[in-house]
Amino acid sequence: MEQSSSCGRQARAAVILAGGEGTRLRSLTRRIMGCDVPKQFCPLLGKDTLLEQTLRRVSLSVGAPLTSVVVTRSHERFYASLTRDIAASNLVAQPQNRGTAPAILYSLLRLAEQAPQARVAIFPSDHFVGDDRAFMRHVDIAFAAVESRPELTVLLGIQPGWPETGYGWIEPALAVRETPAFMVRRFWEKPQPEVANELLGRGCLWNSFVMVGQLSVLLGLFMIALPSLYVSFKKIQPIFGTVFEAETVERLYRGLRSASFPDEVLARHPVNLAVLPVQGVEWSDLGEPRRVMEVCARLGARPRWAAA
Repeated sequence: MEQSSSCGRQARAAVILAGGEGTRLRSLTRRIMGCDVPKQFCPLLGKDTLLEQTLRRVSLSVGAPLTSVVVTRSHERFYASLTRDIAASNLVAQPQNRGTAPAILYSLLRLAEQAPQARVAIFPSDHFVGDDRAFMRHVDIAFAAVESRPELTVLLGIQPGWPETGYGWIEPALAVRETPAFMVRRFWEKPQPEVANELLGRGCLWNSFVMVGQLSVLLGLFMIALPSLYVSFKKIQPIFGTVFEAETVERLYRGLRSASFPDEVLARHPVNLAVLPVQGVEWSDLGEPRRVMEVCARLGARPRWAAA
C-alpha cells in the first residue's frame, strides 16, 4: 500500500460516502434492526455493517490518515460506534444530507488542507463486493492511470452479467494510451429493458460510482459544473478545522439545494472522464430489497434475518 507523505505529494487519499438515507431499503433494514436505519449502518450481509466492510476494503489501498468518511449528523446514533477509530479530522459531518455533490465537495476541500496534491478515490459505502482484494487491485490500476495521466478522472465500470435496468451504465469510447482505461462516450441512467439489452451487447459497463482522480482535477469539475456551489464552500474553507466550522457549515447547508454528483457533474460535463473495466468481481449496489435477496441467492447465503 502506498504511504502518504507529510506534504501530500503523490499521496493516496479516499473519501467514503456514508451520508445517504437509504429510503428504498428501509423496509428491509427495519426488519433487520427493528427501526429505520440507513443501509450503510446495517449488517445486511454477514455480521459487519456495509460501512465497516467498505472501510476494511478501502484500507487495502489507502492508509487511514487520509481516509475521510462523510456522514450526516442526524445519523450519529448509528455511526458513532462504527467511526470511533477514525480521527475527528477525517469524519466529515454534514448538518443535513444534500446529495452527493455537496458531500464530495465538502470532503475534498477539507482534504485539500491535509494533502493538496493527493490522488483521491471516492467510494459509496453501501455496495456489495464479492472479492475485496480483486476489486481494490482495479482501484490500484486506476490510481496508476491517474498518475500517468493526471488530467483524467477514472471511473470503475463493472462488467455486466445481465441487462440490469436499475443501474446506471457507462458507454466506453476510445482506449486511453498507456492505460487499460477507455474514454467515456456517454452515461445511460436506468435504461429501458430494450436499451439495456443493447448496451449489454455493445460492451457497456455498470457504473459503480467508484472513481479516482487528482484532487485538483476533481475540484475543477465542480468549478465547471456547479460554480456557485464551489464558491459557497470555498468561501468558508479557511474556517475548516476551527471551532467555527460546525456553525458556519450549518448556515451554509440551510440554503443549499440537493445536488447529485453523477447527474449534475459527471453526466452534464464529462470532461476527461475515463472508465476502467472491472471483470471477475461480484458487485451490487444493494439499492432494493430484491437485489439483496439476489446476492444472498448467488452466494448461497441465508442471513439470520432472512429466516425470521
